[in-house]
Amino acid sequence: MQTLLRTPLHDRHVALGARMVPFVGWEMPVQYAGVIPEHRAVRTDAGVFDVSHMGEIEVEGPRARELLQSLLSNDLDRIGPGRAQYTLLTNEHGGIVDDLIVYELDPHRYFLIVNASNTQTVFAWLKEREVRGSEVSDRSSEYGLLAVQGPRAIERLGLPEAPAFTFDEGEVDGVPVMVNRTGYTGEAGCELLCAAEDAPGLWDAVVARGVVPCGLGARDTLRLEVCYPLHGNEITPETDPISAGLGWVCALDKEFTGASELRRIKEEGSARKLVAFVMEERAIPRGGMEIRGGGVVTSGSHSPMLDAGIGMGYVPVELSAPGTELTIDVRGRDRRARVVTKPIYRREES
Repeated sequence: MQTLLRTPLHDRHVALGARMVPFVGWEMPVQYAGVIPEHRAVRTDAGVFDVSHMGEIEVEGPRARELLQSLLSNDLDRIGPGRAQYTLLTNEHGGIVDDLIVYELDPHRYFLIVNASNTQTVFAWLKEREVRGSEVSDRSSEYGLLAVQGPRAIERLGLPEAPAFTFDEGEVDGVPVMVNRTGYTGEAGCELLCAAEDAPGLWDAVVARGVVPCGLGARDTLRLEVCYPLHGNEITPETDPISAGLGWVCALDKEFTGASELRRIKEEGSARKLVAFVMEERAIPRGGMEIRGGGVVTSGSHSPMLDAGIGMGYVPVELSAPGTELTIDVRGRDRRARVVTKPIYRREES
């Protein structure tokens, strides 16, 4: 039996009575008080997630930028020091090895935060493609990472406002942190990167400021309401970014792995498209369920904000227009849903 890894905050989760579950090789909190109250805390105030299982990879050297430009789909020329960028690592067929965020520390040093399930894959992929003048290092074990999300997140942390996808050095109650203005919930907030040994103290400080501890359950329902893709569900090494609606992070005017195939798909058009939908009957869709007519649900759940079943899935292009009615096989029963414009949840609807 595989021994599950633990983040530096494991003891804090247990002490708070979190329900712990296996997740991509880690023992992680799925909920504390419950998914719905935690979800609503993030939508209305502020919640904190332990995301220390995410991977951290550093790429440095005079040719670091050149290496990343040849492998990542987005264009690093669009950012500079102190800025971050959402991007994809793609394979020769245009499939998505991982979606990640790259932070430019300086023109010769970059920091990548990658999905926990793909850390070793991404590290090996980059390491095998190192060029002279670049060095790739896995720094994951050195850091703790807390995501503080919600409309009052920055206020509760006592931090200054800053634009999304920027970052800077700072501190929270004396704990040194890199404050990254990023997140996975659709709300304002930040992700706080700190030394692994400082993570428990940082967690205590954040919770003491009135931020609600939240688990993976709420993280998933929050990202689904705003239609953020999850690797392994909406995007995989067999999934292309064009069909997934991620063409906007593919700079097809530059060369990177899989770019020629993605240019072909864009020119010819995708046969299928990732759509968002809301159930029109009382039913909860789940990943893997059939969408009649040649589609499949990739993620589904109950929306705490809309009080309805919601989801995302791939359908033939002819079924992808907003307003199109879908029929989903929910545990052997046909249930009606309707394609909606992304995101599914918008604040003004609450």
